[in-house]
Amino acid sequence: MFKRREEDLNIPKHIAIILDGNGRWAKKRGMPRTYGHQRGVENIRTIAIAASDYGIKALSVYAFSTENWTRPQAEVDFLMKLPGEFEKKFKDEFKNHDIRVMFSGRKTKLSQENREILERITERTKDRQGLILNICFDYGSQTEILEAVQDIGLMIENKELKAKDITKDMIEERLYTKELPPLDLLIRPSGEIRLSNFLLWQAAYAELYFCKTYWPAFSKKELEKALVDYTKRNRRFGGLKQ
Repeated sequence: MFKRREEDLNIPKHIAIILDGNGRWAKKRGMPRTYGHQRGVENIRTIAIAASDYGIKALSVYAFSTENWTRPQAEVDFLMKLPGEFEKKFKDEFKNHDIRVMFSGRKTKLSQENREILERITERTKDRQGLILNICFDYGSQTEILEAVQDIGLMIENKELKAKDITKDMIEERLYTKELPPLDLLIRPSGEIRLSNFLLWQAAYAELYFCKTYWPAFSKKELEKALVDYTKRNRRFGGLKQ
């Protein structure tokens, strides 16, 4: 069993999860895909609280990608209602666990109502000291990196910077996740084995964990399995360890 110990250096500080398999989970139960998405959102609460209990500092979840806009319009419309549902259902529970909520991703395609909801949640939770729940909503890693590069390019254009002076840190300071610890562990439920444009820069030396459980059924026990597996990894970051 995985036990929380503050002195245990194997506890990951930052984990990320691709919330995959909602539609397939619902279909196996004879329910519409939207039912799976609803249960998937509810599971964010369960796993965030579990991660907080384990002493994890940050949890990033892939809730809606920049590519998800191509899904059937009825499904997209349903998903766009979820920020409001999230705010109404979970604010008191996250307050009780001192969980801070932030959002990573574009805001330009979201409705004014959803932008206000995201800003309200962020502002209300900004002073909390517990787990940071980073919800990646209308997020795409390639877009994130492109925006960082464009910002640096503008500095070069304005003669504020020379190309030879660009550093890795300068790019990381412009990523959505700049406030978070380095990514230690990336989990993908549902049986798919790919990153799907999620935290590509941040995952450079993260440990990867794949399982067949669909996200709505991904329980605290499943999280524990991933953490136990993580503690067995020998992280070398490209070097060698004795």
